[in-house]
Amino acid sequence: MNIKHRLAATVVPILLSAMAAQAAAAPRCEVASGPRTAALVELYSSEGCSSCPPADQRLNALRKEAGAAGLVVPLALHVTYWDRIGWADPLAQPPFDARQADLLRDQPRHVAYTPQFFVGGKEVRGWDAQLPAAIARINATPAAVNLRLSAMPGQDGKLLLEAHAAAVDGRTGGKLYLAVSESGIVSQVLRGANRGATLRHDAAVRLWLGPVPLDQGRASLRREVRLPPGWRQDRLQAVAFVQQVEGSTILQAVGMTPCARGAL
Repeated sequence: MNIKHRLAATVVPILLSAMAAQAAAAPRCEVASGPRTAALVELYSSEGCSSCPPADQRLNALRKEAGAAGLVVPLALHVTYWDRIGWADPLAQPPFDARQADLLRDQPRHVAYTPQFFVGGKEVRGWDAQLPAAIARINATPAAVNLRLSAMPGQDGKLLLEAHAAAVDGRTGGKLYLAVSESGIVSQVLRGANRGATLRHDAAVRLWLGPVPLDQGRASLRREVRLPPGWRQDRLQAVAFVQQVEGSTILQAVGMTPCARGAL
């Protein structure tokens, strides 16, 4: 064996060992829900809606307003039905239209509009003033479900997501969902009602998974996803929640902010 071959035989195993060590050291982030019920706050919004930017800002401020004792899990879901009026929202997805319609089936009024807030699965119409009280009421409720959520970045821009739900009462029926949102998204609107505006979006949902029904009070959802190049991994958040099997009530929610060198 000549010296070049000897060097290659030595260097290749070292490189493979270093790569394996780096993969093994990939940070795994985990979070578990507590004894109180967290408030899942869903905002249905659109960049084509002139009254939506103030609602986006309101959603962004909720965690700070709730303080350390508040349990708030915000999600902004951008709908597509404004896209035909001058501006196609790059964050809008048809499944979010369907999600809004599903929630409305359990509300006193079945009218979809933007901006529209739901807290714990219930519509809050006077959102500018009524959100804090709605969140506090939910936080005061003992949790009916325990949730565990984890995320681990892998190679080639992949992310492994796992959510596990266990009801306090095994007879509890529900549906487990998992979402990934991104914050700090800046968009320049060129047409439509917000023409010329620079909009900033936080907690904007990128990925929606589920539902997985609870079986004897338990459910699990595991998915490996490849993150598109345009997503900022250091600004992503994973969210898991369980919705009552009949109706729109959210039994528990948990969110995981970025950790460990900016990875989810």
